[in-house]
Amino acid sequence: MADEAPRVPMAFPKTLLFCLLVMVVPKGWAQAAITPGCHLHPFNVTVRSDRQGTCQGSHVAQACVGHCESSAFPSRRSVLVASGYRHNITSVSQCCTISGLKKVKVRLQCAGSRREDLEIFTARACQCDMCRLSRY
Repeated sequence: MADEAPRVPMAFPKTLLFCLLVMVVPKGWAQAAITPGCHLHPFNVTVRSDRQGTCQGSHVAQACVGHCESSAFPSRRSVLVASGYRHNITSVSQCCTISGLKKVKVRLQCAGSRREDLEIFTARACQCDMCRLSRY
């Protein structure tokens, strides 16, 4: 027993997930995510006209980054009864979402001196709102 290394308890899954996300999130986003609330945050985007990159350009677009309130608590008796005692925890949460979009033009440089303009969307405003599955 004296030769055994001390056991370190495994971190809670949410804490572990948060640490992994911070490591994956671009450096500038990590700082914005630490600040309470939901904020516009700039990031560079490269736009190509096709998979071969015949024409391409770059633009600083805006994303929504941050965190919002969430909580979980024991369900009320009325909820327990209505759910047949299967819904014993009630969760309330909000997510940082884009509340307004705007179109911006990106000038693409093509072969030779030819240029094209392409419109893309960028966030105009952010807010904490109901979490929903988004399909982009």
